Amino acid sequence: MSNFFDNDSPTNLTEFSVSELSGSIKRTIETSFDHVRVRGEISGYRGPHSSGHAYFSLKDDKARIDAVIWKGSFSKLKYRPEEGMEVIATGKVTTFPGSSKYQIVIEQMEPAGAGALMALIEERKRRFTAEGLFDPARKQLLPFLPKVIGVVTSPTGAVIRDILHRISDRFPVHVLVWPVKVQGEGSGDEVANAIHGFNALQPGGLMPRPDVLIVARGGGSLEDLWSFNDEAVVRAAAASSIPLISAVGHETDWTLIDYAADVRAPTPTGAAEMAVPVKADLEAQVATLSARLSGAMVRQMDNRRQNLRSLVRALPSLDQLLALPRRRFDEAASGLGRSLELNTMNKRRSFERAAAKLSPDMLARRLMERKQKLSENVVRAERVIERLIERNKSRLGRFDATLTAVPARLKAMTERSKDRLESLGRRSDSAVMNDLRRARQSLVSQDRVLQSLSYKNVLARGYAVIRDENDRPVSRAEGLSHGQAIAIEFADGRVDAVAGEGVSPPEPSAPQPTRAAAVSRPARKSEPPAGQGSLF
Repeated sequence: MSNFFDNDSPTNLTEFSVSELSGSIKRTIETSFDHVRVRGEISGYRGPHSSGHAYFSLKDDKARIDAVIWKGSFSKLKYRPEEGMEVIATGKVTTFPGSSKYQIVIEQMEPAGAGALMALIEERKRRFTAEGLFDPARKQLLPFLPKVIGVVTSPTGAVIRDILHRISDRFPVHVLVWPVKVQGEGSGDEVANAIHGFNALQPGGLMPRPDVLIVARGGGSLEDLWSFNDEAVVRAAAASSIPLISAVGHETDWTLIDYAADVRAPTPTGAAEMAVPVKADLEAQVATLSARLSGAMVRQMDNRRQNLRSLVRALPSLDQLLALPRRRFDEAASGLGRSLELNTMNKRRSFERAAAKLSPDMLARRLMERKQKLSENVVRAERVIERLIERNKSRLGRFDATLTAVPARLKAMTERSKDRLESLGRRSDSAVMNDLRRARQSLVSQDRVLQSLSYKNVLARGYAVIRDENDRPVSRAEGLSHGQAIAIEFADGRVDAVAGEGVSPPEPSAPQPTRAAAVSRPARKSEPPAGQGSLF
């Protein structure tokens, strides 16, 4: 086919396949732009893909280029890409032959100047404020005298020495240091993990749980302090259940962790001063309070003693308290003899007046009065009894007239009851006859069923029943033994017999009857057997 086109081609241009042309373009672009720096605004960033790669675009006011950061390079970035962030990306330009597109593979990326970093900080600050991470209501109070202090900082810098020295001078307590990187790649994640680690400690465990945390770092540029503007660090500080002091940089340096922390210290040394009080000042204050307490107790006792003495002076003496009761007792004792004499004389006069009234004439007069009153009561009672008798006679007359009319009424009631009893008797006789009729019919029908199921009907057709000496039916020949007494029951009676020697059990395959074996014909009573032989 190429020869055909070569022959018909009006020019001498070489033909390329699509793959060859795309490969040539790819090599040319990668050779010409193998290391470039591009400044632009991040657009379309949605975070890293599930594979770990990040895909987005860089744009300005006139053009747009696709960008990709492979997984290995993404983990090494000092500044993570964010939507709308203006950055300077370093990498190489390549093409994607499958769709005829070109893109820049970014190996390094940094914000486009301090202004971009400040804009990014302001954007994060607005977002965190909207989420409530900087809300003053979330702030916790620092403990007055912590027993354990946790410090998150670099173990090799001057910051940790300043903090330990200041705590030792003011009030020596137990200090736990969680060593982290405070600058460079991965430092933000280490600080966030340290805060989470301190909060994960349980009270009473092998490792004591801190009462307050200090996140500290020395001063530096905005890029040096950038780890403390990381989203993970800010969220860890806001979520800390342990009160947290932020001591990052100098007094003029501000990071986002300062807004999320419970307290911001101007310097790491200031954080140590905030964490613990001065022991000497506390001892002096305690001594002052103790002296004031002792003086107050002494003054209080003096006041109580003086008040008690005043109360004692106001109380009367014992003689004054007993003077009036003692006088009353003496007066009562002196008047007791005269009172007894006067009482005896009054009782004697009362007795003499009562004795004067008990003369015989007076007693006789009282007896006559009582007899007369008794006679009047007897006459009054006789009159009452006569009236009661008359009243009862009249009531008995009325009852007699009522009783005279009772027999006729009872006779009428008896006649009605007799007619009703006769009617009930006829109805009961009819009901009894009907019940008897139904019972008789039921009995007859049940008798028919019984006769139809009775084995005697079978005997009437020429069969017989063999019974043993216990009058139990024998259903199998093997149940009989030689010389055993048996009875043969026919339709018209029984015949006694003895099992002979010719008894043989039937074949196993032959069906066995439910009754005893039947004989060929029944024996007749009128013809006695000549002798006892084999029945089979």
